[in-house]
Amino acid sequence: MMKVGIVGMPNAGKSSLFNALSQAGAEAANYPFTTIEPNVAVVPVRDDRLEDVAQTVGASNIVWDTIEFHDIAGLVAGAHQGEGLGNKFLANIRETDALLHVVRAHHDDNVIHPEGKVDPASDMETIETELIYADLESAERRHARVVRDARSGDRAAVAEEAWLREVIEALQSGRPVRSIPVPQDAPDAARNLSPLTGKPVLFVANVDEGDDAVPSVVADHAAAEGAAAVAVSSRLEAELSELDDEDAAAMRADLGGSESGLDRVVRSAFGLLDLIAFFTAGEAKPAQSWHLRSGLSAWHAAGQIHTDIQKGFVRAEVIGWKQLVESGGYAGARDRGVLRLEGRDYLMTDGDVITVKFTP
Repeated sequence: MMKVGIVGMPNAGKSSLFNALSQAGAEAANYPFTTIEPNVAVVPVRDDRLEDVAQTVGASNIVWDTIEFHDIAGLVAGAHQGEGLGNKFLANIRETDALLHVVRAHHDDNVIHPEGKVDPASDMETIETELIYADLESAERRHARVVRDARSGDRAAVAEEAWLREVIEALQSGRPVRSIPVPQDAPDAARNLSPLTGKPVLFVANVDEGDDAVPSVVADHAAAEGAAAVAVSSRLEAELSELDDEDAAAMRADLGGSESGLDRVVRSAFGLLDLIAFFTAGEAKPAQSWHLRSGLSAWHAAGQIHTDIQKGFVRAEVIGWKQLVESGGYAGARDRGVLRLEGRDYLMTDGDVITVKFTP
């Protein structure tokens, strides 16, 4: 399951966004450090394509893949030295796969800003500086250990030691770990370090109600980092999340929008890890969505479903979701010759519907 940490300055709108995304009701109050333990919500990732597939094949129900959102308390300057419970917060970030960096860009005077003014550029710099400092300390400690192994001539250790020297130099100049490619001879180097600035980042500009544009200061910064950015009004989304689906859709339409903050953020978050969706579905059986890194095979997809299915993999019946719907189901797909038999090395495509044949 993908784990995404929501980070930002205190009162940036993280918990409000979390509430809007998950409807989990995390406490949101007008003072720093409201969130002491990371709130975790498991949120379904809905996909209209699976609903069409389920209806076409007569599935019993739909089981959505999920994403975990971790609402992590606000970081402040000095967090890497433990300021504002920083060490605990940084440890929570380390457990996630990707980061949603919430940046305050709204101008509600009733919400206190810990630095006394709304300054997205400064806020982004504060968070990134703390992550860089934390990574620098970790990289220096890791380098001191690896350098001993490298002296023995171990190939992986030599490559990792050289990489760590580059990483330390980059961090000292203010660049993230993700800017330094991991060497082929030390593929586990990044996992050994577990860098905070090695994680993909989505910048979420928390804008005023009625504003759906990412402010240029956030957009330009994200582009410079090779990251994506979206605009969301955390307050509006939190209010809409308290309504039933029909009323929320009507209010959103009145405001000139149709897509929820959840849809926008989830879609962008999945894009961070280059994931594709595939489906399993059968008559009187659950229709289920799964996600897999782009470029992986049917054998890997089988492992997402169950390790026993992967171990006993024989072949897979594969069809694109649209072809299946247009064929009226599996029988029609077979008559049309569009239901294919593929081996374990078949590269999965976004929207594939797969049935794995395996030996128990």
